[in-house]
Amino acid sequence: MMKLTHILTLIPIVSLIGVASCTAPTGTFLESSTTGQGNRPQELAQGVSTPDGEAGCILVENGYGPQGQVNVRVEEVVTGLDVPWGIGFLPNGDMLVTERPGRVRLVQNGQLRPEAVATINVTARGEGGLLGIAMHPDFASNRFFYIYYTADTNGSSVNRVERWQLAPDGLSATRDRIILDDIPVAQFHNGGRIRFGPDGMLYIGTGDAREPDLSQDVSSLAGKILRVTPEGDVPPDNPFPGNPVYILGIRNTQGFDWVNESTLQVTDHGPSGELGRRGHDKLSVAQGGDNLGWPTIYRCESEAGLVTPSIVWREALPPGGAAIYTGTAIPEWQGDLMIASLRSKHLQRVVFDPQSPQQVQQYEVYLEGEYGRLREAIIGPDGELYLTTSNCDGRGACPPDGDKILRITR
Repeated sequence: MMKLTHILTLIPIVSLIGVASCTAPTGTFLESSTTGQGNRPQELAQGVSTPDGEAGCILVENGYGPQGQVNVRVEEVVTGLDVPWGIGFLPNGDMLVTERPGRVRLVQNGQLRPEAVATINVTARGEGGLLGIAMHPDFASNRFFYIYYTADTNGSSVNRVERWQLAPDGLSATRDRIILDDIPVAQFHNGGRIRFGPDGMLYIGTGDAREPDLSQDVSSLAGKILRVTPEGDVPPDNPFPGNPVYILGIRNTQGFDWVNESTLQVTDHGPSGELGRRGHDKLSVAQGGDNLGWPTIYRCESEAGLVTPSIVWREALPPGGAAIYTGTAIPEWQGDLMIASLRSKHLQRVVFDPQSPQQVQQYEVYLEGEYGRLREAIIGPDGELYLTTSNCDGRGACPPDGDKILRITR
């Protein structure tokens, strides 16, 4: 890795608003500062439309929002990765990183170790491969971590969640058990984000496997957020008894986080030609048992029994990982959802109205075009926001030093 310095200047402009109102990893890094002013705007500015009378949903007709106005700095923590999809933090601040071709890598003392901790036999066709990772809530005592990957079983592919155990020295890992198997798979729409919730349960985001109607089928694991215990059992308080399905009606989620123990903010990819529809990636607020509507609704639309989105972008982002900012380095972002975006190559900040938790109050764009495609977004144990780039996934321009882990700070 080599140290580079680059300055990025963002021109401050008025923010667009909806109408209805531990130890940090160290290492070589690139610094990028932005200039701007202000926190949250003092006045609302009408700059979006809410079609079909859906006053609670903001439709972003053009682009993705104004340039962000909060000063931030970007550090390149690690380079030389190959499509890093997820990050899991160890108690000492080291990181396990999944690479989509099938490797779990270790970032130790800020340096990427050359050998893989584990190599998974994956089917890496299209959007499949080794995807999300999550650390057991009691990792410090049991050293368990979980991965979501696309497996080849007797000539057919499935998506699967497995539990692995990291060796005491952190340099190797062994497979422990399958947690959830036979999640439908396709070349595209495989979901893949896994996270432990504040209730200690494992949440699993899946895609519709290019069969939209599966998203509405409670008997299918496709197009859902699933909820299981750390052992893979169905919790007794799941909304559908004996069923891991927790939230349904999803096309392809790669990002979600918790507002509180029972409420999530969930991103979803909009259509790319199915049913004659395109674009319209969305962000919704949901609880257990909710139906986010795909494929019945996909814009700022309402129908009985379905959750109307909080914000929809007509032009495809599409959203990668998402994390509610809980750090202290950038106090202006406290409580806001930070979304990594792929095709649109930026970090999206979404601010919700604290008095109306489903209503978006502000949205803006950071790092536009500066680091290419962004995949993961996660808060580290140091309270900082970490992102991964995804420029080597066949859809971006892979630089000579490969994909990176970025830390967003002051």
